[in-house]
Amino acid sequence: MKATCFPTAATIANSWDESLGEEIGKALGEEAAAQGVHVLLGPGLNIKRSSLCGRNFEYFSEDPYLAGKMAAAYIRGIQSQGVYACPKHFAVNSQELRRMAMNAVVDERTLREIYLTGFEIAVKEGGAKAVMSAYNQINGEYANENKKLLVDVLRKEWGFDGIVVTDWGGSNDHVKGVKCRSNLEMPAPGLDSAREILP
Repeated sequence: MKATCFPTAATIANSWDESLGEEIGKALGEEAAAQGVHVLLGPGLNIKRSSLCGRNFEYFSEDPYLAGKMAAAYIRGIQSQGVYACPKHFAVNSQELRRMAMNAVVDERTLREIYLTGFEIAVKEGGAKAVMSAYNQINGEYANENKKLLVDVLRKEWGFDGIVVTDWGGSNDHVKGVKCRSNLEMPAPGLDSAREILP
């Protein structure tokens, strides 16, 4: 299948143009719908904290306000075409080294002001219908099993009522994830996860 190669999120964020972001989002949503894609896995909202993060080009900015505003615009555009947007990776996923196992130790102020701001804007102003959880731990708990992030902040405080999807292979304990209202383990839960949930 053919697909359009759009400029990277980092490039578009340099414009500070939310209307441009929304137009790109509409085009992405239209193309996804044309190809039978129901959930677009993006935009990426990780904060650029290290030049060694190999996926920095996928993320908007090191500024959480700019990242959030641009993500909200993309999300509105994507979802205007009947396709869910799934901002990622919630949260504090800003390095590639040991990305699936590292523990981000973050105080409350830093967590709120740097790492959660963009996601809050994406959820509240963009109306995101899905969110992808991150691989890493935050203060000792994996993101997909983190009650504070998924229940207290995302669902209760921000009023998010959409679906939470794990990153691919990002579920470490499916029972804990379900208890934290994570909805979908990707790429598939498998029989072990199903057997664990039943009891």
